[in-house]
Amino acid sequence: MSRMNKDPYRRPGSGLPLILAGAAFVMTAWLLYERMRPSSLFSEVEPRAITPRGELADFEKASMEIFSQNAPSVVHITSPEVRRRTGYYVTTIPEGTGSGFVWDAAGYVVTNYHVIQGRSRVLVRLQDHKEYEGQVVGIEQTLDIAVVKLSNHPELRPIPVGSSRELQVGQAVFAIGNPFGLDHSLSTGVISALERVIESVAGTPIRGVIQTDAAINPGNSGGPLLDSAGRLIGMNTAIKSTTRSSAGIGFAVPVDTINRVVSRLISGDPGEQPALGVELQTMNFQDRSRNPRRLIPYPVVMNVLPDTGAAEAGLIGQSESSEGDLITGIRGKGMAEPIPVARDEDLRTILDQHEIGDTVYLNIVRRPRTGDWVNMVVPVTLKTSIQRQR
Repeated sequence: MSRMNKDPYRRPGSGLPLILAGAAFVMTAWLLYERMRPSSLFSEVEPRAITPRGELADFEKASMEIFSQNAPSVVHITSPEVRRRTGYYVTTIPEGTGSGFVWDAAGYVVTNYHVIQGRSRVLVRLQDHKEYEGQVVGIEQTLDIAVVKLSNHPELRPIPVGSSRELQVGQAVFAIGNPFGLDHSLSTGVISALERVIESVAGTPIRGVIQTDAAINPGNSGGPLLDSAGRLIGMNTAIKSTTRSSAGIGFAVPVDTINRVVSRLISGDPGEQPALGVELQTMNFQDRSRNPRRLIPYPVVMNVLPDTGAAEAGLIGQSESSEGDLITGIRGKGMAEPIPVARDEDLRTILDQHEIGDTVYLNIVRRPRTGDWVNMVVPVTLKTSIQRQR
């Protein structure tokens, strides 16, 4: 009789795979333990050797030099009522706080009007963090410019003054200020556009404004915009942003305007300025006489204000029948020949040398929509600027 298998489903050697799998698991666990145990993770080593830095790049040295030379001329302006930064910790971003710069050794500081708006006295903090009381001595709302006089001040370093006349798009610029209440911060960029128009606190246009992509934030207002030579070329005034922080577009009032206005404010000028009575916009035109590819800027009369010398002289702004008179030169008292005009600031420079009631002679190109352009010389009697507000 044959022997019957009690378990017909059992096959010889079927437990071997389980044995092998168990052995593999134990071996893997042991290897992991050896690799991960503390004695293998940590060991005593010396700090890594430092790679030598070498010389700083030339552009880095230039930025550092510009900051070190001009930072002592930049101030932080607040009012006694606002909350301020303690040490290096920012509590809030106070309203009515901003920047400014030392104009001269007599203690005059220049800032934006909107920084000191509504106050006659402010606190001015220098680079050494010492605060001095300042009195507002002059304002120009239409250009957002204000002058503060420090009392009992130490020796001051006036900021070097440059010119905004020859600026070019693409030039490097440096902004020093107190963004968000942080003292003496430096941001860099380039001039991204010229001859912009922004609205002042008084609701009037500020023309000839410099546009930059250097970071300008709340608290930078009133601070200097410098060129690569470390000279003042503008005053940081506004930003274009929906979040009240830098979005790559900042605006600065040109230094030629500041230089002209501040001298009057310090001298106590009552504000009666001789004016043509026109609204201008600088446009580029082809140089037809020499190089047609070359573009030359000229101010164009966009609008003639009523009851002004320009209106009496018959100047024409842009309309359905005219493209607006183009001003190419100006001759004032004591001048044998007209001076070429490239921007409206050129006109302002000549007008500042005259008084209300004087007559200047404008070289213009009259540009009808249809027909030929005509070269003319038009005498204009200067009257009081009706756009100035105090």
